[in-house]
Amino acid sequence: MHELAITVIGPDRTGIVADVAEALAAVGANLTDSTMTRLRGHFTMTLICTGASVDEVERALSALGDDGLLATVRQVEVTADSTSGEPYLVSVHGADRLGIVAAVTRVVAAADGNITDLTTRLSGPLYLLVAEVDLPPGRAGELAERLAVAGAELGVEVNLRPAEPELL
Repeated sequence: MHELAITVIGPDRTGIVADVAEALAAVGANLTDSTMTRLRGHFTMTLICTGASVDEVERALSALGDDGLLATVRQVEVTADSTSGEPYLVSVHGADRLGIVAAVTRVVAAADGNITDLTTRLSGPLYLLVAEVDLPPGRAGELAERLAVAGAELGVEVNLRPAEPELL
């Protein structure tokens, strides 16, 4: 069975999630993974589903364009979840400045950490980043030290703590 990757983005309004889910169900597309959020007044959604063709899903979602939403659909390879590390949460908060995400994610990558989820928010002058990270066993101490250095250079507070896998 093939999998489809779907993205939906556009002006936020009530009912988008229901409209997308109903359209997918109507063509037999089973939603297996998804993430949805609002970014500065814009709705954004990424989904993986199975059970329908690209053409069927594109037709089903075409009506969303009437509300200014753009939906894209493409077939992707079926892959197993490659989560094999230890789950951690990285949090960053402090004054907003250019390069926070680049610097923090580069430090995580240098420690062979795999970022599995990342959220950022700007609230006035305060910047917040929260990332779920899978780390190879025994690498958390080294990463915490490197993140502390990066945080000091950026002038932000950075924390690394174990995540509870059943909550992720």
